[in-house]
Amino acid sequence: MPDNMKRAFLFLTALVLVPPGARVLAAERNVNEPIVSEAIINAPVQEVWQLWTTGEGMQSWMVARADIDLRVGGLMRTRYADDGPLGDDKTIVNRILSFERERMLSIQVQTPPADFPWKQAVGDMWTVIYFQPLEPGMTNVRVVGMGFGNDEDSRRMREHFARGNAWTLEQLQKKFWAKCALCER
Repeated sequence: MPDNMKRAFLFLTALVLVPPGARVLAAERNVNEPIVSEAIINAPVQEVWQLWTTGEGMQSWMVARADIDLRVGGLMRTRYADDGPLGDDKTIVNRILSFERERMLSIQVQTPPADFPWKQAVGDMWTVIYFQPLEPGMTNVRVVGMGFGNDEDSRRMREHFARGNAWTLEQLQKKFWAKCALCER
C-alpha cells in the first residue's frame, strides 16, 4: 500500500476511534482523578509541537493572540477573542512548569481571565500535554488535567476543562483535515 494511502487509512481510522471533539476519558468514579482528552493529529510531531509552543503557531489554529516564552518558568499568554490586546483582563497567563521538546509540556494557570468563575480552584490544577509520534507523519496528542478538588467549584471547573480540552483538540484536528488525501473526496 502506498504511503499516502497508509496515511489516509490511519487518519480515517483515527476519526472513527477518536471522533471530532476528541475522546474524553473522564473518570466518573472520583473527581480527583485526572481528566484525559486525546486525539490523533494528521501532522508530524515537530509541526504539532511548534503549534503548541510558539505564539505564531497557536494563533494559526486556536487563539487570536499569543505570546510564549518557552522555558521553565516562562509564560504562555493567550487571548481567544481578537477584540482587545494581549495583556488585558481577558488574557490567560499560564506558567510553563516543564517540557521535553516534542514529547511533553506542562503548564499551570497563573492568571485566569477576569471573568473566569473558578479563580480559587484553578490555582490547584495543572495540565500536561503529551506528544507521541505515530507512523507515518501523525501525532497522538494527549491532554491530562490534574489537581481537581471535591468542592462544587472544582467539579464545575473540571467539566469546563473536559469540554474545553476536547474542543481544543478538535480545532487542532481541523487544521490538518485538508492534508488527508482520502478525506477530501
